[in-house]
Amino acid sequence: MTERAFCLYGESLWISPYVFSSFVALEEKGVPFDVVEVSLFEGGHLEPAYRELSLTARVPALVHDGFRLSESSAIDEYLEELLPPPEHPRLLPVSLQHRARARQLMAFLRSDLDHLRAERSTVTMFYRSKLDPLGKAAARDADKLVRVAEAVVPRDNGPLFGDWSIADADLAFMLHRLILGGDPVPARIVAYASEQWQRPSVSAYVNHERPALVPDGYWAYSGTPRPKPA
Repeated sequence: MTERAFCLYGESLWISPYVFSSFVALEEKGVPFDVVEVSLFEGGHLEPAYRELSLTARVPALVHDGFRLSESSAIDEYLEELLPPPEHPRLLPVSLQHRARARQLMAFLRSDLDHLRAERSTVTMFYRSKLDPLGKAAARDADKLVRVAEAVVPRDNGPLFGDWSIADADLAFMLHRLILGGDPVPARIVAYASEQWQRPSVSAYVNHERPALVPDGYWAYSGTPRPKPA
């Protein structure tokens, strides 16, 4: 690994929506960075050295010239202020109200939809499996997610605020829990999320090499039921 000013600590399966957000942010800013994989299901995030580094003992964590920061939304905001436009591409909208709306969406995507997360875990996005229909609570979460998306995605299916922002990547990732699971999503929203999925910074994470199989230890760590083989 080369010695670079930025180092992102992620998880070893490359399925975390939070690592995804900060990885995309770094890619968008156009700065070289290293990635260190932390094996969550083996307790790597609980090792004293990592807990000291991240403070919250979670991924992602960013190290920049000795400064250490965890929590993806904080990392995204730090990068936006550290590497501001126009010298670097923008992560958040220009308008004050649009920035507030982007932050609202990002907070919603991190704090809500727990039942949907459980039944359409990110494992099901990147590893083929046979999925049961959504239960009642998860279906309500899915309806809420689609309702929010229909309210904020422009009629032309372009970026949320005219120009791309990190909120577009975060929303598209959450929508793909449904899309890749074969759950019903309006065609307009599928078109929006699919377009976001092709963005180079997003594609770099989505198409990153992963282990061929999910390690057995992951299921006990995550607390989610093991999906049936496809």
